Amino acid sequence: MMSSEKNPLSPRIDKTGNIDILIAAAECFMEQGYHATSIDDVARRLGATKGRIYHYYRSKTELFFDVHREGMRRNFEAVTPVMKGPEPAARRLSAMFRQHALSMMENLALEAVVVQGVEMHRFGATTPEQRRTLAELMTVRNDFESLFKRVAYEGVEDGSIRTSDVSVAVKVALGAINWLSIWYRPRPAETRDDREILADKIVGSIMQGLNTPE
Repeated sequence: MMSSEKNPLSPRIDKTGNIDILIAAAECFMEQGYHATSIDDVARRLGATKGRIYHYYRSKTELFFDVHREGMRRNFEAVTPVMKGPEPAARRLSAMFRQHALSMMENLALEAVVVQGVEMHRFGATTPEQRRTLAELMTVRNDFESLFKRVAYEGVEDGSIRTSDVSVAVKVALGAINWLSIWYRPRPAETRDDREILADKIVGSIMQGLNTPE
């Protein structure tokens, strides 16, 4: 079982004051990639010394993993409140996709690191400790995907969703939303309403593919 420090379902208690380090690191990783980013880059973005970062993190890799955890924590935080309710499962699934899309846009740098973490997992980490940590993070991602599958199966049972393969349908839908980290960048003067309109367009296309009226 993962510790509360690493469990993305547990709210981050920011008594250590390191959330600003995570945001600065996420922006650097998003813009430059993991390999091209250094602790010096993060310190410059933060406007602090490297010592402040090393007070909390032993290495760039450890920092990267914690950025990944924070991105996943925010994803869970966004979708879990709309999972349950009296509405047909298709409506709840649509709301979950919508909240996830908004989380992707509003936490863009953090979520870009989550996507990079998947790539790091695919191509392999360099040490046993890194491989263990990545395996834990991939388990968390699978747990997140399972939330959507659970509601999608409920939709098949109540007749509000029609698909021959729930697992594939959910993977395709989440893939489309996660791809926001690649192509989406906020426009000047963009508002929350603008993001909600975009989220509705994305989710509308997804739900049409599931043969629902959403």
